[in-house]
Amino acid sequence: MIRNAFIMQITHELSAQLEQLRQQHRYRTLVQRQAQHLQFDSNDYLGLSMHPRVKAAYAEGVQQYGASSGASPLVSGYQAPHAYLRQQLAQWLEREDALLFSSGFAANQSTLQTLGSQYQRIVLDKLSHASLIDGVRHFKHWKRFRHNDVAHAQELLLPNVANLLVTESVFSMDGDHAPLNQLAELPADVWIDDAHSIGISGESGRGAGATLSAAQAPLLTITFGKGLGVMGAAIVGSSVMTDYLMNQARDFIYSTAMPAAQAQAVSASINVVQSAEGESLRQRLRDNIQYFREQCVAQGLPIGANQHAIQTLILGSEERVIAWGQSLRALNIYCGIIRPPTVPQGSSRLRITVTAAHSTADIDALVTALIITRDLVEKANVTA
Repeated sequence: MIRNAFIMQITHELSAQLEQLRQQHRYRTLVQRQAQHLQFDSNDYLGLSMHPRVKAAYAEGVQQYGASSGASPLVSGYQAPHAYLRQQLAQWLEREDALLFSSGFAANQSTLQTLGSQYQRIVLDKLSHASLIDGVRHFKHWKRFRHNDVAHAQELLLPNVANLLVTESVFSMDGDHAPLNQLAELPADVWIDDAHSIGISGESGRGAGATLSAAQAPLLTITFGKGLGVMGAAIVGSSVMTDYLMNQARDFIYSTAMPAAQAQAVSASINVVQSAEGESLRQRLRDNIQYFREQCVAQGLPIGANQHAIQTLILGSEERVIAWGQSLRALNIYCGIIRPPTVPQGSSRLRITVTAAHSTADIDALVTALIITRDLVEKANVTA
């Protein structure tokens, strides 16, 4: 009876908190993806999740290795495709080694929790991903510098001690780029989360690895679920760093390894990215971004300034962005509806991702839907 009373009390409290989220227009639900919807909310920037070579590699891997790795990497979950992918990543990005994780969140959080105690000061960009923030929360020696503010980052670093500076190459909610070359000049080890750059930026799609050497950026987070179109992640760096993580990072040690078939699909995706077809896809993506932006400017839509596949329409209030999002969905257009606490108060936005897989007709349909939505929302007097 006492136990049931506690459950009832907790359930009541949780229900009240959920109702508060509804009142604040911050309540979230899952929306099932439908084939007939035009997707402008996917991070599959090059469309590689549907590439024949990637799908074939995945299918062949399942036939040969099964649907699961069956165990953690240090038990029996480490197979030939995992070993090959590690070597492939290290060679491609001109680092010594790579360690595979089940997700980018796990890679970031676990690595920071594991290595953070080795540094006397850790500084992170103000807009760093939640996985990076969660990785340092239990430390006392970390600070956040103003977004992309190199001078402020330098102010926060301590003299004559081991400093770690953490940033992202491209920020997920704005699509803007970090000043990597300037940050790399600061007296700190630089760790770059390259989630939204790998595959689509830099020479041969090498992202930050094409911009900074291993000496300039000793650690990279490479995710496989965005530009590479699959799933999972890797920390890429020195062999000492990866060996230490292999022995100490709890997410790596105690999680079932990604399936070998998945690793094989990632390798196939990297092969496409490195090829002439990969360069063609990147050019197609650049053309689509430019075309979308030109149409938005011509129609007076409040598009942001960046040139990345992540395009934003800052709308202000939660109520307003929900109204826009619902209108677009009624027109079979799906974009990201982004609200606090993911972004600061008053900066709710549509997060639109343009990909190489979109056609000109797709983009025209999106712009038309945005114009219709703008007119409908303004007519209904939904303001920021």
